[in-house]
Amino acid sequence: MPIQSPPSSLLRLATAGSVDDGKSTLVGRLLYDTKSVLADQLDAVTRASVDRGLSTPDLSLLVDGLRSEREQGITIDVAYRYFATPRRSFVLADTPGHVQYTRNTVTGASTAQLAILLVDARKGVVEQTRRHAAVLALLGVPRLVLAVNKIDLVDYDEETFRVIAKEFVAHATSLGYPDGSVLALPVSALVGDNVVDRSDRTAWYRGPTLLEHLESVPAAPDPHDAPFRFPVQYVIRPRTPEHPDYRGYAGQVAAGTIRRGDEVVLLPTGRRSTVARIDTPDGELAEAVAGRSVTLLLTDELDIGRGDVIASPGESPMLTDELDATLAWLSEKPLRPGARVLVKHGARTVPAFVEELTARFDEQKLSSVDAPDTLLLNELGRVRLRTAEPLPVDDYAVSRRTGAFLVIDATDGDTLAAGLVGAPLPNP
Repeated sequence: MPIQSPPSSLLRLATAGSVDDGKSTLVGRLLYDTKSVLADQLDAVTRASVDRGLSTPDLSLLVDGLRSEREQGITIDVAYRYFATPRRSFVLADTPGHVQYTRNTVTGASTAQLAILLVDARKGVVEQTRRHAAVLALLGVPRLVLAVNKIDLVDYDEETFRVIAKEFVAHATSLGYPDGSVLALPVSALVGDNVVDRSDRTAWYRGPTLLEHLESVPAAPDPHDAPFRFPVQYVIRPRTPEHPDYRGYAGQVAAGTIRRGDEVVLLPTGRRSTVARIDTPDGELAEAVAGRSVTLLLTDELDIGRGDVIASPGESPMLTDELDATLAWLSEKPLRPGARVLVKHGARTVPAFVEELTARFDEQKLSSVDAPDTLLLNELGRVRLRTAEPLPVDDYAVSRRTGAFLVIDATDGDTLAAGLVGAPLPNP
């Protein structure tokens, strides 16, 4: 069985920012300067750059292939990039910058431990910067990096950087980010200043380069020490001569740690049992931690199906049919009180009714509007939902996996919103 790297060696991060702030070039620069680009990829980028009349490779082309597909309407998704240094491995979610794709920031940042928010040094903090910062705060991304990009286009002016950094840090603080959780640094993704290598042209900047910070920043730990949560994805019953009585519950550990012999509670029934075995394709395990996909076998034969949750008995989720939650509205169809929708929580999907829109967040004014008539595309709002069946949910602050859900259109199956149980709107 392959040896798993310790959690601290992996950092999950996301990029965000307004269109044309240089996210593609920054990601390309990180990949290029960390030697994470294959030779044939670099050759293709070099040829394409020459065809465009450029004398140096356009590093944004390393990621712009998928982005152009998004903008043509073929697909709208988050592009993931993987790279590593001797000190740490990285999973980077590159999100689009257009206003109409703000919803993708929710997808890209949903598992991020850190977000890089870019601004153009010539434009400073703009509307989309504030919008993305509000979304990142709502999603509980614990650390931010403000990359003041294109610093070369303002002649590496220190005062320009200081003004932008001060404004953004004040904004982030008002959203609830504590001291020390936001780093601002001047970069030029095009030239490479302070991305991987320190720049002599910003001698006034004494902080780390972007890569130095990414390699050394404390990563928010995976929820191994959180209460155990295991949404059941599939019940395995081979009924073969070799395994006539095998009954296993397959899924991924959403939070916490499970060991052989641990007592568990089954939701929604509330029945209790004990873990007899933890199976994987590579053999049995003595324990499994968050993020590990396993099959659990229990000492009792119980009625367990897809969508049920196996949890710690002393710290089990709330079993409720009323969800007070924050929604990030992702659809062009407006949401109104009285709407009938589907709620997908883990592997379970149940009908639901929108009882009330309690508030809408204005990310520019940093204020809430009580009892709005609607929620529109890209807006954040508080709602009360009534589900047809009780769901085993956690507060989002306790568990990002079991505290999140999707709202789905019951008529066509389209995803309408991402929901966070109990998560309050940013409150400056």
